[in-house]
Amino acid sequence: MSGTAAPLIEPDRLATELARPDPPTLLDVRWRLVGPPGRDDYTAGHLPGAVFVDLDTVLCGPPGPAGRHPLPEPAALQAALRAAGVRAGHPVVVYDDGDGLAAARAWWTLRWAGHRSVRVLSGGWSGWLAVGLPGTVEVPTPQPGDVTVTPGGLPVLDADDAARLGAADDGVLLDVRAAPRYRGETEPIDPVAGHVPGAVNLPAPEYVTEGRYLTAEALRDRFAAAGVRADQPVGAYCGSGVTAAQTVLALHLAGRPDAALYVGSWSGWVADPSRPVATGPTPAG
Repeated sequence: MSGTAAPLIEPDRLATELARPDPPTLLDVRWRLVGPPGRDDYTAGHLPGAVFVDLDTVLCGPPGPAGRHPLPEPAALQAALRAAGVRAGHPVVVYDDGDGLAAARAWWTLRWAGHRSVRVLSGGWSGWLAVGLPGTVEVPTPQPGDVTVTPGGLPVLDADDAARLGAADDGVLLDVRAAPRYRGETEPIDPVAGHVPGAVNLPAPEYVTEGRYLTAEALRDRFAAAGVRADQPVGAYCGSGVTAAQTVLALHLAGRPDAALYVGSWSGWVADPSRPVATGPTPAG
């Protein structure tokens, strides 16, 4: 497979591809914000041939001023992906438990790193099992890959970019967190509640449920209702750049491959106390 892969693949289609002589590289990226690590789930059972890749320590850099899930260091990411068997130009499929969050961030990270042929398994591990496909506890030993990480494959916003997009009349910055967090009524994780001034609230459940997206047409309509225009820039953020990666994937499905991710997201924004914070139900607060 060459070029940019369609972002999603259904379980039956993946099963067919895995039966071929040279199947896609399969990465298990199951992850939880809190609770037991995803590796425990992988050990208990996973797709045949899948290699576990940790979102916190491989697909993201260490938490700090750039947020809770900042960009990984390219050389470290390249080494980890090669160890997982990722090959230059060879298709990759990523999956999580089924909510699609970690898989979307893995998709985004590989695309940002310059690997164009990467897809997310619709329904993840639970969707695979639901249609009667087999799991295994056998841990494969992949042949080392030769992928080269080349950052810049997808657009990124930093805090200054997010501020400018929020203030712009000819673009939209989407805040995809739950409405009470956007309004500043509650903040369960980060030290400050509210939103980036000018950001428009579009909670993720309005267009994706348990990793299942609206149709492309419905996605376009929903994003248009939030102010997204075909000829204007669009970016997205959440708490730490995981849910918003799913938003970027949804925007790709809606025909916006230029959509940008504010990787630092709210956790990065509030790391600098000098940055303004808006509250209330409107973009300006």
